Amino acid sequence: MNPSASLFQPFTCKSLHLPNRIVMAPMTRSFSPGGVPTDAVTAYYQRRAEAAVGLIVSEGTVVERPAAANDPNVPHFYGDAALAAWQRVIEGVHASGGVMAPQLWHVGAVRNRRSDWQPPGPWDSPSGKSSANKTLGEPMSDSTIADTIAAFTRAAGAAKRLGFDSIELHGAHGYLIDQFFWDVTNTRDDKYGGSTLVQRGRFAADILKAVRAEVGPDYPVIIRLSQWKQQDYAVQMAKTPQEMEAWLAPLADAGADIFHCSQRRFWEPEYEGSDLNFAGWAKKLTGKPTITVGSVGLSGEFIASFGGESSQPASLDELMRRFDRGDFDLVAVGRALISDPDWVLKVRDGRDTEFKDYSPSALASL
Repeated sequence: MNPSASLFQPFTCKSLHLPNRIVMAPMTRSFSPGGVPTDAVTAYYQRRAEAAVGLIVSEGTVVERPAAANDPNVPHFYGDAALAAWQRVIEGVHASGGVMAPQLWHVGAVRNRRSDWQPPGPWDSPSGKSSANKTLGEPMSDSTIADTIAAFTRAAGAAKRLGFDSIELHGAHGYLIDQFFWDVTNTRDDKYGGSTLVQRGRFAADILKAVRAEVGPDYPVIIRLSQWKQQDYAVQMAKTPQEMEAWLAPLADAGADIFHCSQRRFWEPEYEGSDLNFAGWAKKLTGKPTITVGSVGLSGEFIASFGGESSQPASLDELMRRFDRGDFDLVAVGRALISDPDWVLKVRDGRDTEFKDYSPSALASL
């Protein structure tokens, strides 16, 4: 019997119905000139849908704020041209039997990915800080916060109207929503700041409430979270299970249906005394379905790949031990699905000897 067979059980959450438990993780590709996805982007996602990916989560797509993107080739999720292109993407994915959610994103105060380009407006951030020692922009005013919440809400409404099956909010990795969570970048003394994660989580909760009101009660809403930041890999905002529960419970109450729990390495335990990872603890504490992610199916980890490190196929035994124990409900896969669109089919059919290595050169094209 294929030891990974249980990954191919169906999954349902509200109106979301998946044929299996494997998720294509959101991965920035920057192949959408001027923010508009091309036909090649459509083909990229359609190819993964044809090859049995259970849920495709798009690359980060930016909401309608002047500096929501840090790269001019990251796709928008607003404007007639971009939304028409996303309409073609979801129609292609559905025609291939796939299920898809756009990831809605605002990068906040982070450096540009290109030195020859600047965003067409000021950076948004909770306190004008991108890290402990770097100032970037000015603290967001009440009106810019309200406008940002409205931008996420419009994008979520557009996703539902276009026919996407779910949406994901990017609340991880040191980008805008996560900058509000983190006490280093959020030093506000108003209702969006405070000494606790519950207080600093109000921005995310207000986005979730507004999105929920827009899309209705049965439309599934995912939020991606991380403890680590691109600015500091060692951050642990919730240092105990009690702090994690206090952080996540208000987000669940505000409208989050699924927690996408990002780690650099999925097998690393979150707290001493238990081998549960982030997704395992989030499920235990909230009762909500969770997605685990972080170096699934490949050696090394994805941050190192950006520095030029290649990876080789890795055993799924530890992943399956945790999945079959019920630690998490879904498994997100990144690099393996960039280098090999047929990865899910090979897992399903037990074709382990056919797994491919990953090289960063795979990022050079779709």
